[in-house]
Amino acid sequence: MTSNLIFYDTETTGIHKDFSQIIQCGSLLADSNLKIIDQQNIGSAPLPWIIPQPRAMLTNKKINSFKSNTSHYQMMKDIQQKWKEWCADNPAIFVTYNGHSFDEELIRRQFWCNLLEPYITNTNQNSRLDLMLMIHNIAPFFSEEISIPLFENGPNLSIKLEHLAKEHGIDVSDAHDAISDCKFMIGLCKVIKDKIPEVFDSFLNISSKEGIKNLLHVNEFLALGEVYRRHPFKYPVVLCGADDSRPNDICFFDLSFDPEEIVNLDFAEINKMIQSGGRDLPLKKYKINKTIPICSSNLLSKKDHFDISHAELQRRADKIKSNKDFFTKVSQAMQDRIMNFPEPNYVEGTIYSGGFPSYRDKDLMQDFHLSDDVIQMTKISRNFEDERFRLLAERIICSNNDVNIPDDIKNRYDDLVNERIKTDGKWGSVEKSLKEIDKLLDEKENSEDKDILLATKEHILSLGL
Repeated sequence: MTSNLIFYDTETTGIHKDFSQIIQCGSLLADSNLKIIDQQNIGSAPLPWIIPQPRAMLTNKKINSFKSNTSHYQMMKDIQQKWKEWCADNPAIFVTYNGHSFDEELIRRQFWCNLLEPYITNTNQNSRLDLMLMIHNIAPFFSEEISIPLFENGPNLSIKLEHLAKEHGIDVSDAHDAISDCKFMIGLCKVIKDKIPEVFDSFLNISSKEGIKNLLHVNEFLALGEVYRRHPFKYPVVLCGADDSRPNDICFFDLSFDPEEIVNLDFAEINKMIQSGGRDLPLKKYKINKTIPICSSNLLSKKDHFDISHAELQRRADKIKSNKDFFTKVSQAMQDRIMNFPEPNYVEGTIYSGGFPSYRDKDLMQDFHLSDDVIQMTKISRNFEDERFRLLAERIICSNNDVNIPDDIKNRYDDLVNERIKTDGKWGSVEKSLKEIDKLLDEKENSEDKDILLATKEHILSLGL
């Protein structure tokens, strides 16, 4: 069965993944021919402890969110309900632009903070595609078919969605609106599907782990693309190792390097390469649970992308693939990496570090969502086995209700709001935001910008300083 595609984009109060909030989410459901079937455009008010960042508000212009009657909790429930409805009979590919770095992470965290399933985009046979990473492959290998705009008249490239859309005749007058950005993505996908359909289909195929694994084990070498500091780079690569302890982590060998000089290195030297992780080394680490900007070399329309002939690159690829000892050494070096991730200090950051909810807590979450009675929701919150979910439930209760809240819960909630609004931290600073607004008001001449800044200032001042 051919998958539908769900394009989505968010507008947010800032850029910190743990402490910013989604205030608009636009989603479009499209069939395999990119015909729009349904859409959802939904927004919410900022939570009482969220400090909107002035530059973010200037970008998204969503000051109407300050007066919204829709709570963040209700918005996130509605998003998940709609997405599940769209995927009920046919798994979907969720498409974002730079989503693996930002939108996807915010969506996951804010589903999770609202006691909803965080991994809806890549479970139950759903998969995900970051269109920007597809452009990373297209820019170095298919720029004759898909024109890539220049940054400030060149020679550097711009791969901003807005600029790409404009380059291909798509109306961008409403850029940085979530639903409009979804339409830009669909428009760009139509161009790619029309000009290089096999490449487009290949990226749909590798939107899942299974699809990527299938590509990694084809006979031909692979073409890896990258846009770094607005410059395109291209690498001929082949799989050369994997981390069994972290099954999403793999390693490519850059065939620009002669295998004869690398495969017989001892383990210590290979391990040093893996640990250093430099961009110019022959070993390149990637994750198969995210879009990899890669395609089969058989899809390349030109045979002179590399300084080395395709025949020689294929010979090198075959040599790497046949050397089981080298694969073992690289894989062992991948497993021996020391991954030092600091323990998060705040509950928002513990989505990946604190473990999955127990079956009992999952059942309690379902009961929590079905209730609108504060007393019943409070009883449920007190019964969570995981303290994180108790704290998150208390936030939902207090930010959506004014009465029948027990003193201990209300006190914890007030402490949260006071900390976020009256102190300076990773979540921002009221004082710094107000100073930045005043500075920007002096710099900006556009009346719309001034109106956005003044509305943002008024909202921040209303937070109860």
